[in-house]
Amino acid sequence: MSDNKVRTIILYKNYFTDFFKEQRPKVKEKIVWTFKLIETIQQIPSDYLEHIEGTDGLYEIRVKLGSDIFRIFCFFDEGKIVVLANGFQKKTQKTRKTEIEKALKIKKEYESEK
Repeated sequence: MSDNKVRTIILYKNYFTDFFKEQRPKVKEKIVWTFKLIETIQQIPSDYLEHIEGTDGLYEIRVKLGSDIFRIFCFFDEGKIVVLANGFQKKTQKTRKTEIEKALKIKKEYESEK
């Protein structure tokens, strides 16, 4: 990974920060590593960033540490800015609809405040 950024990750309000504060140090390290990957690699593997089907521009950042799986929802602004929404620990195969709805609400709120 180079230090040359191809995109920038920004925080919107404290939706992500609240989730991040609750995590163990090793999880925080892996999240930060994943963010650096997303900011510096032109083509991000779907293991780390994937579009959520059936949504208008909502993506999930995928973080895996051992058997623990975390998802952080995000969306793009002007193509090069990744705006973080909510995050959660994934405990089932399917992402809970309530988490997706929450992320879409955050995206709508962000867009209306721009």
